[in-house]
Amino acid sequence: MFAIFLQQAAPAAPASNPIMSFLPLLFIVAIFYFLVFMPMQRQKKQQSRMLANLQSGNEVLTTGGIVGTIISITGDMLVLRVKPDNIKLQVARSAVASLISPEKTEEKK
Repeated sequence: MFAIFLQQAAPAAPASNPIMSFLPLLFIVAIFYFLVFMPMQRQKKQQSRMLANLQSGNEVLTTGGIVGTIISITGDMLVLRVKPDNIKLQVARSAVASLISPEKTEEKK
């Protein structure tokens, strides 16, 4: 008799589509991809392009905060001249954080 009461009290749940239950999760993953991974990949490509196009005479900023002018490039190593004493430092190409544009250096003078 108790079993009959439970059957009457609990209405049958409608069958849900399994795709609809995963739709919010897929939507969150898509938003995460477009907001995080795509800009990160774009920035990584831009950084590798900048490192490949380094030339002698470019003024660069290293990841350690050192600003110097490239004197020579040998494979994966760079020789930088650092002012004011014209000290020469040998650094890895991957240690270059960014190029310092000529416009920025002219504004400082």
